[in-house]
Amino acid sequence: MWPLFALLLGLAVGSFLNVVVHRLPRGESVAYPPSRCPQCGHRLGPWDLVPVLSYLALKGRCRYCARPISPRYPLVEALTGGLFLLASLFYPPGVEALLVFLFLAFLVALAFIDVDTFELPDPLTYGLLFLGLLASWALAFPLPFRESLDGSLMAAGGLALVAGYGNLFLRRFREARAEVPVGPHQVQSAALFGALLGPGVGMALAFLAWALSARTGRPVVLPDRLTLPLLPLAFLLAPALGLDFLESLKGSLLAAGGLALAGGLYWAFRPLPEEEEEPVAMGYGDVKLLGALGAWLGPYAFLALFLGVFAGALLGLLLRQRKLPFGPYLALGGVVAFFFGEALWGAYLRLLGV
Repeated sequence: MWPLFALLLGLAVGSFLNVVVHRLPRGESVAYPPSRCPQCGHRLGPWDLVPVLSYLALKGRCRYCARPISPRYPLVEALTGGLFLLASLFYPPGVEALLVFLFLAFLVALAFIDVDTFELPDPLTYGLLFLGLLASWALAFPLPFRESLDGSLMAAGGLALVAGYGNLFLRRFREARAEVPVGPHQVQSAALFGALLGPGVGMALAFLAWALSARTGRPVVLPDRLTLPLLPLAFLLAPALGLDFLESLKGSLLAAGGLALAGGLYWAFRPLPEEEEEPVAMGYGDVKLLGALGAWLGPYAFLALFLGVFAGALLGLLLRQRKLPFGPYLALGGVVAFFFGEALWGAYLRLLGV
């Protein structure tokens, strides 16, 4: 009975997620006005909104204007229903199951918005992040709070550095324009100082640069052509400062993640000024999404990243596409890692004979 209820709930939630995916990027309310045909504007009746079945009964066309309905609508509904059904097989009725349903709903919405717009809205990425941290703090679910917080910062920091190196190579080692008061330059500085001096000092120095940039109105930063090449050297020098490699790496990722997520939150409330955009290998929306996944997955967020990269690369080769939204693949990796991460890691270790 519980799996059936979860399936039906997922179908209904998927119907609402279609509204979110359509309206949120446009800045429209998800509650008002009631659902309408996006092409003719006619208000939809109850029989037009039955998940999946209405689409099949209407043969994929609007009842009022006979124009085609996007197959994305039943796909989102069926996918959400299937994911809720999967969750019900792992979690009995209760608060934990409800939290997992919310986790899955956020990922579905983010994935399809990214497909449509190549953007990951801050209200959803930070909503998913703070929900994971709150659940960990209040219920120690899905992880103890410290593990959840560290997982979030390290995951965001790791992908922010991947983005930093990728963007540096894409620009052919030309220096990027520094954002005022905070941007990737401070993230990369935090990573460098965090590797040598610990995450607390690394974040403090980067926040100081942020404050000075805000005070002077000019970027107070180290060039990324300096910080990024020096970071691997910092890991090698860490033992001379009494740190082992893993401790230095963790300090670097924690400091970088703290600046990346704090800076992203700042720009969520203070939109970037309209300037000509520089080409980037990866946007910071993906960094925020992986940080949110880290709050739910802990170290398995890096497994989600690996699975996402693998799936995205495979599909890109099959479709011969050079530009693909990464959010859907991160979401896919997050779902797989959440339900099967421990089993996959155990199978990998057995394969190695550990």
